[in-house]
Amino acid sequence: MALDKNQIAKRIAKEVKEGYFVNLGIGIPTLVANFVPNDISVEFQSENGVLGMGPFPYEGEEDADIINAGKQTITTLPGASFFDSAFSFGMIRAQKVDLTILGAMEVSENGDIANWKIPGKMVKGMGGAMDLVASAENIIVAMMHVNKAGESKILKKCTLPLTGVGCVKKVVTELAVLEVTPNGFRLVERAPGVSVEEIIKATAATLIVDCEIPEMAID
Repeated sequence: MALDKNQIAKRIAKEVKEGYFVNLGIGIPTLVANFVPNDISVEFQSENGVLGMGPFPYEGEEDADIINAGKQTITTLPGASFFDSAFSFGMIRAQKVDLTILGAMEVSENGDIANWKIPGKMVKGMGGAMDLVASAENIIVAMMHVNKAGESKILKKCTLPLTGVGCVKKVVTELAVLEVTPNGFRLVERAPGVSVEEIIKATAATLIVDCEIPEMAID
């Protein structure tokens, strides 16, 4: 059974540790804040100038003035702070963020990421992604393993314009958890009910399967 977007986010939430400062990119990554255990203390940062984001608000409790970088309404935790973008990017460039979670269109087997532009489609710019991938020590990508045509987005080499080179450490998709190694992607976990053979078939990059692959724990 392939995971849905919430389940991908729930699995990535297990990578968030006590005391981390975490930046959440647009898309699936924004869902991660909903699944962090209540017994750990984490600070979520958004490059538009928020530190201390909480889960998404319940319907009817939204405040249109409190948003993340994707212009989604958010909640804030006690002690949260607001500041300008210059201060926010100073934080990012100074490597004060412990973990960055981003979406992607493509990831290559050496950790390159393409997540901002599709040729021929209008975009406003790269946004904060370039600063995040250049500065973060630990980048996890949340993405779909294949596109709508069933073609792999886990590639030997990215075909789209790059956001960053050799920066991704781990990828979590609807099918698997993959770790970037010097020799290609290492298969770490598989989605419940998904076989190793299905993951191999959906992966265009080098895939290392060097042990019995456990199912993800997403309960």
